[in-house]
Amino acid sequence: MNRRSFHFVAALLGLCWLSGPTLAEEAVEEPGLFGFSGEYLAEETYVGSGDVHRRNGQSVNNFDENDSILRFVFTPRVSFGILRLGLEWERFGFSVSNNDHIPDTLQSVGLVIGLDTQISDSILLRVEAQPGAYNTGVESMSDDFNMPFVAGGTYIYNPNLQFIVGVSVDIERKHPVIPAAGVRWKVSRQWVIDAVLPKPQIEFEWNKDITLSVGANIIETNFRVDDSFGDARGNPRLDHAVLSYSEVRTGAGLDWKISPVLTLTTEAGYQPYRSFDFYRVHVRFNEDGGAPYGMISLHGAF
Repeated sequence: MNRRSFHFVAALLGLCWLSGPTLAEEAVEEPGLFGFSGEYLAEETYVGSGDVHRRNGQSVNNFDENDSILRFVFTPRVSFGILRLGLEWERFGFSVSNNDHIPDTLQSVGLVIGLDTQISDSILLRVEAQPGAYNTGVESMSDDFNMPFVAGGTYIYNPNLQFIVGVSVDIERKHPVIPAAGVRWKVSRQWVIDAVLPKPQIEFEWNKDITLSVGANIIETNFRVDDSFGDARGNPRLDHAVLSYSEVRTGAGLDWKISPVLTLTTEAGYQPYRSFDFYRVHVRFNEDGGAPYGMISLHGAF
């Protein structure tokens, strides 16, 4: 598989809907500890020194990456399902100079608006949009507005086996509409094959509080760079251009359920693929080699 086809596959797989069992659990959840229900995530990932290059020989070398995510979503129950109403912020930071042809910051901040609903005892649906600003963190939020959304369904064949199908829509993406499918299979009491994107993995339940896993995390998000980004680098075509940022992480992790509403997750591994693609002006940087990474997060539902 060449780099072009791999980039397309990474985009195809980079969807962000929930796995079947979680939907099933939400469909029967009770009010939370504070009289309302919700979920939260605080996550930090560090990727070690890496390089990217273009086919013309241009390169950006020896830069690190920090990926930070904060999310809080209320999940109130209504007559027709469970609403998902919240906020999410994500920032990719790269240790590059102002002269390099990739930005030092990619940032998104916006709303989470969605609905989980149950069609029958076996079929659950989710629709979720994330309207907000997707840019380099210094522009007007209205000027860089985008609203990607996903729609997915879960078919519960039995308590140990669920099938997931869905579609992701993003008008700023090279391929705006992308379908995908997955399956979650509890093979035995301790083993689970969770082939659901964007984080397919194999899980082993060490005990009721600790779960080990190996798998991948496939990421793709689109941003707009600022109005003078290209002029400052001698390439005006890049001014306010759409940048599709993609990466793949592969590694092993540990989930520790500290309490019913708090889980600590740690993960370490290798990033074999990364791409900065200004696809509308045919400027793309691909990773030259790879880089190690580590991640830690606190998350839960109540």
